[in-house]
Amino acid sequence: MKSDDIRSRLTYQFITLVTAILLLFSIGVYFFSKLYLEKRFFKRLEDRAVTTTTLLFDLQAASTTIMKLVHVSDKELLNDERISIYKEATKQLVFSTEQEQILPILPFIEKRKGATDAIHTHLGEYQVFAVAIQYQQESYWVVVSAIDRIGGEALADLRRILIVMVLVGVLLLGLSGWFFAGRALAPMSNIVSQVNDIFPANVTRRVEHSNKTDEIGVLVATFNQLLDRIEEALMMQKLFIANVSHELKNPLTKIFSQIEISLLQPRTTSEYQHDLASLQEDTKTLVQLTNTLLDLANTVANAEEMVRQPIRLDELLWETRTQMNKWHPEYQVKLNFVEFPDDENSLIMLGNEASLKVLFMNLMDNACKFSDNKTVTINFSAFANRICVSFVNTGSMIPKVDIPYIFNPFYRSDATAQGTKGHGVGLAIVAQIVKLHQATIEVFSDKKATTFLVEFPTYQQEEV
Repeated sequence: MKSDDIRSRLTYQFITLVTAILLLFSIGVYFFSKLYLEKRFFKRLEDRAVTTTTLLFDLQAASTTIMKLVHVSDKELLNDERISIYKEATKQLVFSTEQEQILPILPFIEKRKGATDAIHTHLGEYQVFAVAIQYQQESYWVVVSAIDRIGGEALADLRRILIVMVLVGVLLLGLSGWFFAGRALAPMSNIVSQVNDIFPANVTRRVEHSNKTDEIGVLVATFNQLLDRIEEALMMQKLFIANVSHELKNPLTKIFSQIEISLLQPRTTSEYQHDLASLQEDTKTLVQLTNTLLDLANTVANAEEMVRQPIRLDELLWETRTQMNKWHPEYQVKLNFVEFPDDENSLIMLGNEASLKVLFMNLMDNACKFSDNKTVTINFSAFANRICVSFVNTGSMIPKVDIPYIFNPFYRSDATAQGTKGHGVGLAIVAQIVKLHQATIEVFSDKKATTFLVEFPTYQQEEV
């Protein structure tokens, strides 16, 4: 049995807890039994004191007669019984079965001179009872002591019984704890076995558990959700690799074919220039695809290291629009400020400037590229707790069935991809940047226009 596995730890904890309870219970039983026996024995000593006082003072019996009558009055004799009656005024013994018996108790009596309550104490093995009485206006102390051997033997027997019972109980606890811990953890072993069968070949399988409402059932449901995401990620990875291979294969094959044809026979300078221009165009496409893939990879990989700072979104839009006009002079980017607040703080959000520029550039480029007139209209609205930016273009409508998938890498809708260059990666980058900034993006498309609506939380809202 490994000392660090869950079953062992549960067994040890169960044994420790219940053993502590048994020990407390046993100590309590022993303690209260001892108190009861002592109280019972002191009561017998008190009865002896009352009987002796009655015989001595009321009946004026002789000393030997007193002891005989005292013994007759109690069916159970006391071991080493000693009785003394001490006169407080003269400090002399009126009656005593053993004079030395009262000597140790005299200091207690002197301190309590004039008191009327009784004394219960222990002197070695002896239990001592002393009580003050008044007879003919004189004060006397009646002192009775004895050894409770029967009570001591009963406590010793009880102590042995409790020790044996605790040891047997610990043994039974260990066995039962190990058994029940094994039964409780049996589903976990079954789950581990099922998981080992799932990876890596059968990712479509799921872990099964009969009781779906207990803690293990909830754990299994959560684990199955994780498996769903893993399966989806693996499928996306396979699809991504297949799409990347396809996208890279086309320009590389074209480049190789053109070079091979050019080397078949000598050509004129103009023919070589034409071939090189074609190669340049294919190489540019390949470089653009590679850079886009790097942007996507960096957006995902460096999410935790991304530096965030307060940014005025309206100013960033102006800068991005200016940069887009330099790169694509044929594009027309119209910027409308629909709702512009008086408080400038409502224009500020917490984000990464470079990533947001990539986000806006991709949305502008995507809108112009798929527009009939290479025009995008950007509507900017700022509110107290959010900033809304919409990118609107007129062109081919995106079918509703395609909208949930347009943010997947390399996905291109058949309705909009005809005759338009692209790789289907730009919107995937947009989705990642939106997610990293805790923003939302929605797509609305009909025959009149297509709108990409992005909502950002303001800096004040994020602080709240």
